[in-house]
Amino acid sequence: MTIQTNSRTQRSNENLAKSLLDFNLNDQTPKNSGKHRSHHRCRSHGTITSTKRSPKHEKADLEETPFIQAFLTYLSYTILHIFAHLRELLRRLKFDRRKGAIDNNPSDFVPLYQNFDGFFTRNYYLRVRDVFNRPICSVPGAEIELVERKSDDYNWTYYYTGEKIKVLNMGSYNYLGFAENNGPSSKSAMKSIEDFGVSSCSSRQELGTLKCHLELEELLAKFLGVEAALVTGMGFATNALSIPAIIEKDCLILSDELNHVSLILGSRLSGATIRVFKHNNVQDLESKLKKAIIEGHPVTRRPWRKILIVVEGVYSMEGTITPLPEIIALKKKYKAYLYLDEAHSIGAVGPTGRGVVEHYGCDPKDVDVLMGTFSKSFGAAGGYVAGSQKLIDSLKNTSHSHCYASSMSAPVCMQTKKTLEIIMGLDGTKEGQRRIEQLAENTRYFRDKLKKMGFIVYGNSTSPVVPTLCFLPSKVVAFNRLMLEKGIAVVTVGYPATSLVGSRVRFCISAAYTREMIDKVLQAVCECGDQIGLKFSRKNPAIKFKTQKDAENKRF
Repeated sequence: MTIQTNSRTQRSNENLAKSLLDFNLNDQTPKNSGKHRSHHRCRSHGTITSTKRSPKHEKADLEETPFIQAFLTYLSYTILHIFAHLRELLRRLKFDRRKGAIDNNPSDFVPLYQNFDGFFTRNYYLRVRDVFNRPICSVPGAEIELVERKSDDYNWTYYYTGEKIKVLNMGSYNYLGFAENNGPSSKSAMKSIEDFGVSSCSSRQELGTLKCHLELEELLAKFLGVEAALVTGMGFATNALSIPAIIEKDCLILSDELNHVSLILGSRLSGATIRVFKHNNVQDLESKLKKAIIEGHPVTRRPWRKILIVVEGVYSMEGTITPLPEIIALKKKYKAYLYLDEAHSIGAVGPTGRGVVEHYGCDPKDVDVLMGTFSKSFGAAGGYVAGSQKLIDSLKNTSHSHCYASSMSAPVCMQTKKTLEIIMGLDGTKEGQRRIEQLAENTRYFRDKLKKMGFIVYGNSTSPVVPTLCFLPSKVVAFNRLMLEKGIAVVTVGYPATSLVGSRVRFCISAAYTREMIDKVLQAVCECGDQIGLKFSRKNPAIKFKTQKDAENKRF
């Protein structure tokens, strides 16, 4: 009887999938409906307006890794690995007695770290630790001050000299430049301390809900064009603790292969089955959706209770933008749900900063769960989940970030609220719109110049995250140190945060940069790229930045 039921379920799933094959992904309107139209809420007045169909997804620039660079990178790691094992042998033979060379615990004591973690830290990470975790002692604006530090034991420990190093900041997520200690947002944050203090000392479900929380949630829902929103005190926890409250066992999560670790952790905590699809590959996503519907649960062969597609708006390591219109079409076609993480896109993408939903002209109600953080464009901290009133009411009772974690502090809440008012123009000025347009202009200019200089630059043209490939581990470290010598702080990333051949420098563009600042950075990048050989692009012949500027000056 069980076999008969399962086979009947499978046949019904197959029939459902076959009936959907004639659906045209690029045309969701009936043939007799006239022109292609879609409807979305006009955010400024809260009314429904008719707009043109969403723009086609721009293909991201992901130039292939040159074979010679891939070969040299693998060779570099091979040589490093061989010498690392040789040094480990010398340590065991007591030739190397430096601090950190061996485990200080007794031989019968269980090691604190796994073997490979300790091996990697001793032989790889400590060599280059000086380019990571640099402490700052100022607001993370366009310019920052680094605390000068030195080491006498090969980067195992540091001591501080008491000096400060003033540099241009090309690494912080300060997209709109609201990370500042003087301005309407920061003044509003400081004023809130007089009224609420710095902590509620309670969770939202108990005595931790402040008046400003409710005001921020109401304003945020209006800004996003949805029914309701819920704010939390930590962006990472928003994903990690909201997903388990939305989906559970006997459900399926289809996750982009480059999703942030907070999304991965939340998916694992949910207990749902997780399947990964290729990055921004709509065809692979559709293939996995079809297979999931046809086959059902791998054990019971019954239909999945829910299927949740999890994607990001802007991917923080690739600089790519998700093809949202196509994913929404798939979600509707296969009756799945969509979870969109707009941490790096809210405020930074779209004509008025409403993220990739606005960027494509989509209806926000077509996205079941909208998520974002305040630690980027808003210069604050925390995150939000937005959607239908039913979704938010459910999360208020089931999300651990709402029920158990301390609520968002009043200064952070007021910083976010005031910044949101400026972005929406509710302060009576056009400062928010000016910053959004300035960010878009700075992003286009910086990306265009980098590509023309012959660097391999990843991502979409409108993404404020600009990854530039370095490949070899030695070049990643050298580039970071050289840029610091030129008065510019950058973020470089390598294995295991990326693949072995994916080491890169990640520039984050801000509206706070002037054209002179950007030109200074581009000139320094050009000089460092020539010095250590980073201009690998085969699509764009290398043109020095000074040559580009001279040509522009002659033209005008």
